[in-house]
Amino acid sequence: MTYLRLFSVLAWLAVSMVGASAADPVFPPGARIGMTPLVGLMPAKAFTGFETEDQTVKVLIAELPQAAYGEVMNAFKSNPALANAPKPESLETAAGTAYYTVENAKNAAGTIRHYAMILSGGTFSGYVDVQVPENATRIYSDDAVRQMFATAVIRKDVPVAEQLSLMPFKVGELGDFKNVRALGATGALLLADGEETTGFEAAPFMVIGLMAASPTQTDDRARFAEQAARAIPGMHSGRITMSEPVRIDGMAGYETRIDATSGRDDTPVTLVQWLRFGNGGSLRIIGSAPRDQWEKAFPRFRAVRDGIAPR
Repeated sequence: MTYLRLFSVLAWLAVSMVGASAADPVFPPGARIGMTPLVGLMPAKAFTGFETEDQTVKVLIAELPQAAYGEVMNAFKSNPALANAPKPESLETAAGTAYYTVENAKNAAGTIRHYAMILSGGTFSGYVDVQVPENATRIYSDDAVRQMFATAVIRKDVPVAEQLSLMPFKVGELGDFKNVRALGATGALLLADGEETTGFEAAPFMVIGLMAASPTQTDDRARFAEQAARAIPGMHSGRITMSEPVRIDGMAGYETRIDATSGRDDTPVTLVQWLRFGNGGSLRIIGSAPRDQWEKAFPRFRAVRDGIAPR
């Protein structure tokens, strides 16, 4: 699926959506995209963005890959009137030129006025999705939504404390990593020495998150850990060099180590995966470092692991 089609699909699927005063741009917790929400919009409770008190008007804020904005921009310039799709329009925002569409659509509640905007965040593309039911279009009109879109701003960094507050676990040690990033609405945390623009694989990094699954039988833990390790995203040509049960913070767990290549440059890396098993789920901690940096990186990985506690 091209990013242009992804933009169109996201315009129809409203997924995730936080709130505002009438004057200053507001950033949803953990988000790098903010705007001045219209009167009556407040922080959403179940997603990243804004909503009215009755939850009928919704504003979704999300991040897409960097290339998505460029593809939409190029398509707009070459052929603004796309077949079987709403005509995109350009708009100058506080974050630069954006492109948005307006159309009538339907959801479970009935007919809605639907708006979708994409803008450049530099290393990512910002996406904003607005749904207005038919009975609210006099207040939340096309002009009003366009004015709200024009206030869109991008912040480069999200305060670390703000990001950590979103995690479903407590993180007491950050291992002196240079970059901390909550990974969207996934409830996962990235700690990295590398930069987003150059790729994280060339330097040590960690990803911490929860898995919904957990082996019910002790004898299944080895198989479960190895299957999870082989499915680590971005890993190529992985070879498990060690996998054994461990105790993590007094709880049953599993440690698995892998030699592999990773990322777009196939950097030779060593990875460690720790699983801490719990009722109905598992805490998953992945640490990756170039092989020539592994010996220095591993104690940092372990210190971060030992500083994680239930929330």
